[in-house]
Amino acid sequence: SKDYRHLAEQIKRAGLSVALNIAEGSAKNSDKDFNRYLGNSLGSTIEVVAGLEIAMSIGLITKEDFDKGLDLYQNITNQLGGLSKKLKS
Repeated sequence: SKDYRHLAEQIKRAGLSVALNIAEGSAKNSDKDFNRYLGNSLGSTIEVVAGLEIAMSIGLITKEDFDKGLDLYQNITNQLGGLSKKLKS
């Protein structure tokens, strides 16, 4: 519905922000700087999940769709966490 278009757009923006922060951070000159951008990416993944929780609670998506999104979130955060840990070592 038109009333929830803003929520969908916010989820899309947060999802895009994950990839864009990784790309921007990878161009930085230090692992410390790159790691900061990875932290921003992690924050955006959490924002996506919060948006999906809201969408599910108001009936815009099913529990099954939410669970698929949560699986993707966990996969992405594990990968980002692993990369971040590697940059710190």
